[in-house]
Amino acid sequence: QVQLVESGGGSVQAGGSLRLSCVVSGSIFSIHAMGWLRHAPGKERELVAAISSGGSTYYVDSVKGRFTISRDNAKNTVYLQMNSLKPEDTAMYYCAATENEATFEPDYWGQGTQVTVSS
Repeated sequence: QVQLVESGGGSVQAGGSLRLSCVVSGSIFSIHAMGWLRHAPGKERELVAAISSGGSTYYVDSVKGRFTISRDNAKNTVYLQMNSLKPEDTAMYYCAATENEATFEPDYWGQGTQVTVSS
């Protein structure tokens, strides 16, 4: 089993920054990739960013150039640095982990952290 605990959400004005953190524990050897997904009311859940065990990264087009996913293996922590935030970034953000090497289908989820961006 894998446990994920997020922190770092909050409220910020447009143009501001936030950094989300996700501490991973348990059977981490089984994890192929870590990612951040978000879900806003009335919208479909989407994968925002992901990072594989090999270091490859993925970003959804809407956050490219503004968000950066990274990890600190010594701390078993994955980060999502969010800059130049926009009101449309407002959502519940979830840290997730997958054992799937072909696609990011989450096997484990964190509890979620709210990000609210005001205009």
